[in-house]
Amino acid sequence: MIILKDKTMSKKEIQSVDYGLEKIFAGAQDFLPLLGTDYIEFYVGNAKQSAHFYKTAFGFQSLAYKGLETGSRDSVSYVLVQDKIRLILTTPLNSKSPINEHIVKHGDGVKVIALWVEDARKAYEETTSRGAKSYLEPVVEKDGHGEVVRAGIYTYGETVHMFIERKNYTGAFLPGFKEWKSDYNPEPVGLKYIDHMVGNVDWNQMNTWVKWYEDVMGFENFLSFDDNQIHTEYSALMSKVMSNGNGRIKFPINEPAKAAKKSQIEEYLDFYEGSGVQHIAVATDDVIKTVAQLKARGVEFLPPPPQEYYDGIPERLGKHRDMMKEDIKELQKLSILVDADEEGYLLQIFTKPIEDRPTLFFEIIQRMGARGFGAGNFKALFESIEREQENRGTL
Repeated sequence: MIILKDKTMSKKEIQSVDYGLEKIFAGAQDFLPLLGTDYIEFYVGNAKQSAHFYKTAFGFQSLAYKGLETGSRDSVSYVLVQDKIRLILTTPLNSKSPINEHIVKHGDGVKVIALWVEDARKAYEETTSRGAKSYLEPVVEKDGHGEVVRAGIYTYGETVHMFIERKNYTGAFLPGFKEWKSDYNPEPVGLKYIDHMVGNVDWNQMNTWVKWYEDVMGFENFLSFDDNQIHTEYSALMSKVMSNGNGRIKFPINEPAKAAKKSQIEEYLDFYEGSGVQHIAVATDDVIKTVAQLKARGVEFLPPPPQEYYDGIPERLGKHRDMMKEDIKELQKLSILVDADEEGYLLQIFTKPIEDRPTLFFEIIQRMGARGFGAGNFKALFESIEREQENRGTL
């Protein structure tokens, strides 16, 4: 079932209901205004090689660098950019670094979700006064381009939300970094911005973190899925979608649910060894073009659903059938999924895990009016994931 604002609706009903997200978002508390996602920082075993991968496979461009040459003695970071998306890839320079401890335990993964704010000090004070655990007290960093204020708090697992105030800064990225110029900059593939980021938490922890986001950050739980809807013959999970007041930041939170076999959430928790970011959804204006380029560059995606799935797309689109411009045969060729809600439809596809551990992956999404998260695709998606789990021997 889907639960929306304390009302329970069937999957059929959700297709015809108006989410009224503007009203929901307007009801969110305004003590923590967020302007958007500033950057995502990964802790990785080899930042130089990881940067080459993201440039080659995903079309990111060189932006900034911090390392021994800039005076950083304990870590090195490469910053990549594509449209509004910024990634930092950070590696420790010695075995005693806490960054190294993080990599040994979790493998390569997301450490920091940085949020762009008008006032980092106020964001820190508001959240810590409401119970957030401090990661970094407000610090002012300066160089010849101005100053940036940073502050951070812990969220689920060892993941961090960093508040970034950069209104008085004109440099390439942050103080301490220098512009990174490279002769190798493959063409972008059309990735535009972060649509949402999904966190996996341990058994019976989802509601704890939902309440944390409500109380500490003023988010709203505007959409929920339980194990009656998100399940297959073998596995299940539960999920709640959290959003800030203006709807720019969306954090779905997943937890496992009991089923006949091990779910993808359990597999993640086993190999990541704790709660963390499961996947990053990035938006595109042309999913067919983007996915075709990604596949040509070696990015691997989940296997396609059966023929019946694509035969059922016109019915799934309902009243939006006539507005769909994409060729279903082309979507099937690329294994792209389609879903619809009252506002429109969306197209989405999921990569295989991008690390050796079956943990972090990416979603490519194109919204054609739809504001949901592909509820109609859950069964097909989970069955594809289960086939991969079976190949890995972890189902």
